Amino acid sequence: MDLLSDILNVMQLSGTLYFRTSFTAPWGLQVPQFENVARFHYVHRGRCFAQVSGHEEPVALEQGDLVIITRGAPHILSDPVDADVETVDQVVQVSGFTGRGALIYGQTGTGHETQLICGHFAFDPGARHILLDALPAYLQIKDYGKSTPDWLDDTLKIIGGEAGNDRLGSDLIALKLSEIIFTQAIRKYLSTDGRTRAGLAGFSDAQICRALEAIHTEPSKSWTVEGLARIAGLSRTSFSNRFSELLSHTPLNYLTAWRMQIARRLLIDSELPIIEVAEKSGYGSEAAFGRVFKRHFEMPPASYRRTKTEPLPQSA
Repeated sequence: MDLLSDILNVMQLSGTLYFRTSFTAPWGLQVPQFENVARFHYVHRGRCFAQVSGHEEPVALEQGDLVIITRGAPHILSDPVDADVETVDQVVQVSGFTGRGALIYGQTGTGHETQLICGHFAFDPGARHILLDALPAYLQIKDYGKSTPDWLDDTLKIIGGEAGNDRLGSDLIALKLSEIIFTQAIRKYLSTDGRTRAGLAGFSDAQICRALEAIHTEPSKSWTVEGLARIAGLSRTSFSNRFSELLSHTPLNYLTAWRMQIARRLLIDSELPIIEVAEKSGYGSEAAFGRVFKRHFEMPPASYRRTKTEPLPQSA
């Protein structure tokens, strides 16, 4: 599995679609904060503005643009930029939206229409990775359909046609295809603005990427800085400095953090004995593994497994 796919797989990326909209200007929508998700809005038709909390300048979104609010921050969508704003609940109530078809808001024929496809990308709440932590508060990809491969442009058109449609299977088709959008958006960002962003630049650096791919291919191997430096084609010192500069982590810190993510998934998804989880995570001793795991998650592996796999108590 390639580097980005491996990271998103362990992070357990999943897409959720809220609705396809038909908003007629003037309109304004206040979207509340939501934890452990990246919200997205794709402008299928028309235009609007996005104002992300903590950022003064509104983001102008034209037809074909995609914006991803990477950490689910509260934000406002509107047309025009200074339109009166209502909450999502208020808009849903006024529109009479039932969860089927498009969310229609405003009086048809009175102004400019905006069709959005809105949803979010969720991740396992306990999963962490520097790639997602280092992303900016929002990603805007202009004319997303044309800036990506032809097949993805077709995918966007399919999502636009299927989202909120009453045909059998439409919602599932749009939902699964939406997960492709996040992966492609991150891939594009890493190859453009992300090339110079601290914490992300290493994912587009050919030499550092070779070392990262080696770690992800064989995470349980007894890696040393010298061994990773040889794979990268650099001296030990040059490799360590370059890795830390581009990823804001030392090579061994990155290795440990990734092993811990593998370990936590094995504890949740399997019934393997702790010693086998330790070995698959690169540790020859259960005691050594336990110390590192507890330092990362503030509880021993066995306790972590119990808290994540025991059923919640039934309310009376």
